[in-house]
Amino acid sequence: MLISNPTNSPFEPAIDAEYQASCLRDYDPKEVLLGYQKRWIADESQLKLAEKSRRTGLTWAEAADAALTAGAARGQGGTNHFYVGSNKEMAREFIDAAAMWAKVFDKAAGDIQEEIFIDDGQDGKEILTFAIYFASGFKIQALSSNPSNLRGMQGNVTIDEAAFHDRLAEVLKAALALTMWGAKVRLISTHNGIDNLFNELINDSRAGKKDYSIHRITLDDACAEGLYKRICQLRGVEWSQAEEDNWKAALIKATATEDDALEEYGCVPKSGGGAYLNRALIEARMASIGESGPVIRLAKKDDFGQWPESLRAAEVLQWCEDELKPILDSLDPNRPHVFGEDFARSGDLTVIDVGEIAQDLHIKVKLQVELKNIPFRQQEQILFYIVDRLPRLRGGGMDARGNGQALAEYAQDKYGTEVIECVMLSESFYREQMPRFKSHFEDGLITIPRDDDTSTDLRALAVNRRGTPCLGDVRTGQEKERHGDAAISLFLMVYAATLDGAPIEFTPIPKSDHRNPNARPSDDDHSQTQRGCW
Repeated sequence: MLISNPTNSPFEPAIDAEYQASCLRDYDPKEVLLGYQKRWIADESQLKLAEKSRRTGLTWAEAADAALTAGAARGQGGTNHFYVGSNKEMAREFIDAAAMWAKVFDKAAGDIQEEIFIDDGQDGKEILTFAIYFASGFKIQALSSNPSNLRGMQGNVTIDEAAFHDRLAEVLKAALALTMWGAKVRLISTHNGIDNLFNELINDSRAGKKDYSIHRITLDDACAEGLYKRICQLRGVEWSQAEEDNWKAALIKATATEDDALEEYGCVPKSGGGAYLNRALIEARMASIGESGPVIRLAKKDDFGQWPESLRAAEVLQWCEDELKPILDSLDPNRPHVFGEDFARSGDLTVIDVGEIAQDLHIKVKLQVELKNIPFRQQEQILFYIVDRLPRLRGGGMDARGNGQALAEYAQDKYGTEVIECVMLSESFYREQMPRFKSHFEDGLITIPRDDDTSTDLRALAVNRRGTPCLGDVRTGQEKERHGDAAISLFLMVYAATLDGAPIEFTPIPKSDHRNPNARPSDDDHSQTQRGCW
C-alpha cells in the first residue's frame, strides 16, 4: 500500500493533502472495516507483508479474512488458517476476533476450544493452543512460534509481529513450504530494527528480489482513513481534529525517544542513518576505461550564456562531434540502452549516464557526461544528440523537479511517454526504488566508471531519520560544487531499465513524384528498414 502521509504528520513531510481529505470524506461510521483494512483483505497475493504502526487493527481485519476462508467450502477456496503469534495473549486475542467474525458472517462454527499441542521443539512440552472448528471441515488454530509446529499442516499462515519472533527465518521457512499446495503466507508487524529479517524482506521485495506484496500503514495513514474517528465512535465521544492531533502527540510523547516513536508509529526501523552504499561496495562495481565508459566533462564560464544562440549551438555541436560521437558510434547496436539524467543549471552539475543492458540484465555505464554552467538550450542540444544515437532505446529517467521539468517534457514530446519518465523525486519514490538500485551493487549487476567524484556522490546517499534512503542536503566533490549529481543520474538510469519502452522497426513510405504519379521510386527511396523508437 503506497499512500502518502497527511499534513502535519509527526513522521513525514506533507505529501498529498488531497488524498488525506478524500480519506476523511470517505469515512463511513456504518462501515465495519476501514479502507486500509479492506485493501489488506482484498489483496489475494500468495505472499503479502504489512509494516504497520501499533494498534491499527490490521490483525483484527486478518481475523475476518481467516473466518471467511475457514468457513468456506473447499470448492470455494476454503482452507485451514494457522496463526503464529509471539505470545499466548496474542493468540487468544486473534482467536476471539475470529470467533466474533464467524458469528458476524453467519459461518457455522463451534466454540473456541483449548487443545494440548505437543511441542516437538521443547522436548515434548505440552503447549496450550486455541482452535475454532467450522462446519466446512476447516479450522482456525493458533500455534506457538516453534517452526516444527507447522510441519505436516496445510492451510494459510499468519505470522503476527513477525519482527519480534526469535526464529523468524525458520518459522518463515516452514510456512513457505505450505505454499507448494497453494497456501498463502501473511507477515504483519511493527518494525524492530533496521537489520531485522522483517525489514530485509521489505527491502528485498521493493528491490524485486522477493515477491511479497507490501502494505505500509503508519499511524498517520490509519488516522487519515478514520482510525481515531472509529476510536471515538466506539468510546461514544465526539471527534474533532484538535482532539485527534492531541491524541497522536500524547502517544509520541509517551515513548522513550524520538527514534522509538518513529519505529512504533511511523514504520521507521531504528538504527537508521549512515551511508547507504559503503565505499567498498561502490569501488567493487567500478571499472577502468575500456571496461566501462569514460566520464566526459564540459564547463563554461558565465559569459558563454551571453553568446548568440547560433554560436553557442555551433560550438556545442563541434564538442559533441569531437567528444561524444566516437563513444556513441561504438555502442553495440544489438543491445538495449537506457539513460538517466540529473538536471542543474548553475551551482550543481547536470549529469547524464548511458547504460547498456547485457543479456544477463547487467547494466554497464558506457558514457557519463557532466555539464557545468551550460545554458538550457545547449543542455537540450547535448541530451538530444546523445539520445538520438542510442541503439534500441529502452528508456530514460529524467529529473523533473524545478527547471528540469521543461527539458524532461521536451524529451517526452520527442521520444514518447512510453520511453521517457519525468521523475518527481520524492521520499516515497526513493523509498520504493532505492532498494532496487542498491541491489544492483550488491548483486554485481552494474558497472560504473572508476571516478572519485562519482564515488563521493554515491556515498552521499544516506538513510534519513524517517528510514528512507535518499540524497540529503549535502555538498560533494573536492570543491563541494556537487550535490550527489552522479548518484541521482545513475539511480534514474537503473530505474529507466524497468520501463516498458521498446524500439520498433518500420519501413518508410517511398517518396512519389507528384508531377508524375506513375513514376517509379528512385533507388534512394528503397532504403532499408530503419530503426526508430518511442
